[in-house]
Amino acid sequence: MRRMWREWVRPVLPVIAVLLVVRSAVADWNDVPTGSMKPTILEGDRIFVNKLAYDVKVPFTRWSLWSFDGPDRGDIVVFFSPDDGTRMVKRIIGVPGDTLELSRNQLYVNGQPMEYEPIDIEQIAGLNPSDKMRGRILLEGLGGREHPIMLTPAEPMVARSFGPIHLGPDHYFVMGDNRDNSSDSRVFGLVPRALIAGQATRVLLSVDPRAWTLRWDRLLHPLH
Repeated sequence: MRRMWREWVRPVLPVIAVLLVVRSAVADWNDVPTGSMKPTILEGDRIFVNKLAYDVKVPFTRWSLWSFDGPDRGDIVVFFSPDDGTRMVKRIIGVPGDTLELSRNQLYVNGQPMEYEPIDIEQIAGLNPSDKMRGRILLEGLGGREHPIMLTPAEPMVARSFGPIHLGPDHYFVMGDNRDNSSDSRVFGLVPRALIAGQATRVLLSVDPRAWTLRWDRLLHPLH
C-alpha cells in the first residue's frame, strides 16, 4: 500500500486537482440529453463550455472575481435553473433592459419583430428524418446574428405567446431553439447572471442515442 501510494496515487493527485479546477472555473463539457435546443444542439451532443466567457469565478463556487461584457443576445449559455438548480443549455433571447413579447411564436425585442426566413433542412447536420418531417425549421435573426429554430405545431408544450415583459438589471430571458418543446424562461422565469456558468461554443462529439453511433458530421461543429 505504501508503494502504491508513493508511486501511483500521490503523483496522480495533483493532476486530478488541476483538472478539477480547470473544469470548475476555466472550461468544461456538458452532455445534452434532450432535444430542447434542436436543430442547433441534438440529443447526444457533448458541447464545449467556455467558463471564462463572461467572468472569472472562484473554483467550485459561483462567486465571481471579475466580470466581462455579456452575455449577449443570441449567445448559447449553460446555466443553473433558478427553479431547481438543474444544469441547462439555452439561448439568450433577452438581456437586461430589454422588453420582450412573443405572439404565436413571433418574437418581438424592444418592439421590433424578429425576421424569419426558410432554411434548407438538409443543412442541419445530424437531424433525424422524423424531425425534418414533423417540424418546421426557420432562420431567426437575433442580435445581428441568424440561427435556426424549430417549430412543432402538433406537440406544443409551452406558451407560444407571452408579454410584453421588461427585464431588470442582471437578469436574462432564455429560450430553447425547439420553441414548442423547451422548458425555459417561459416556465421557470428569468435567469440571474450569477447562475450563468459559461458559453457553449462547439460540439465536441455527438452520439446518436437511437443507434449509439457517432455522428461524424457534428464532430467539432461550431455553435451559433
